[in-house]
Amino acid sequence: MTAQSSGAPTPLALHIARLIEETGPITVSQFMGIALGHPDHGYYMTRDPLGAKGDFITAPEVSQMFGELVGLWLADNWIRQRTDTGSPSPFHLVELGPGRGTLMADALRAMKSVPGMTEAAQIHFVETSPALRAEQEARVPDATWHDRLADVPAGPTFLIANEFFDALPVRQFVKTAQGWCERHVALADGASADAPRFAFALSPVPLKDESAIPQGARSAAEGSIAELSPASTAIAQEIATRITGHGGAALIIDYGHARSAAGDTLQAMRGHGFTDPLENPGEADITAHVDFEMIATAAQAGGCATFGPVEQGRFLAKIGIQARAEALARKASPSQARDIETALDRLTAPKQMGSLFKVLGLLPAGAEPPAGFTGA
Repeated sequence: MTAQSSGAPTPLALHIARLIEETGPITVSQFMGIALGHPDHGYYMTRDPLGAKGDFITAPEVSQMFGELVGLWLADNWIRQRTDTGSPSPFHLVELGPGRGTLMADALRAMKSVPGMTEAAQIHFVETSPALRAEQEARVPDATWHDRLADVPAGPTFLIANEFFDALPVRQFVKTAQGWCERHVALADGASADAPRFAFALSPVPLKDESAIPQGARSAAEGSIAELSPASTAIAQEIATRITGHGGAALIIDYGHARSAAGDTLQAMRGHGFTDPLENPGEADITAHVDFEMIATAAQAGGCATFGPVEQGRFLAKIGIQARAEALARKASPSQARDIETALDRLTAPKQMGSLFKVLGLLPAGAEPPAGFTGA
């Protein structure tokens, strides 16, 4: 695939082209990391990408019901971890990649129904985008901001990660007759540092140790693509280590697949439509589907019990979204009631977000299955 640039090249395209010209092709993971996180021109560093005027809409922006139910799920697990001295207090209420702060604001409103919880909560946002930090501060002014989860102090941690892992860089490997070769991004034929266009290329040297390739992908046909996200598995294990050491719970919600398998899921969104991920870096959101099996395995290595993944629609249904929608509708005008029904459908219907999005729960080892993960 070769990206055909439209109009003048972006500053980031020029930067990446110069890097490739000087050092050679870069990995897909490097390209994705630069495109999203470059301090001056990275996609997330320069804009609020959410909403009708942005490039995509996340579940918290669809309806208040989503954040409220996530908040109540965390509250239920906070209560379950009560000891003779009470539920964990103080505790860290953490969100990774908190968007505009909408989810946390809705979650906190729901948590106020639980005596003592919001008073015990110390709110932490892990966010690198200056533009989004400003939006978050307007909605949750009492939060503390960090660039990395490692900067959040040690202690009981109740954590939310909604559409966070999909934006972490992935490495891609292509199965060839010689073995699994890493996919790179190179300058396309005829392109230059001043007139950049990008194309995929393969490393000429296959992996010496194929144990990193997911078991479910190793028998795939020649030409198949396997994806790895070392950043994702490292963060999942870090979350689990915190919960194992100090107590807490985590809810990971994202689009992806429940089991590891071969497949090219790299994609880019711009203006609520798909675009070439190699075109105009810095101007589109580049993501990949989350491999929940790998995330769960990493969390288990950190000592946690894992539950799920289950489909988002099923999870929300089991923790009461229908009842919440009905309660909201009773106080709504006819047009508002229709909006509530539309939002409910978007969050739960299989053809909307209900099946593609999955939910994974993390709790201390030995915990009983939490709400949303019980039964068939």
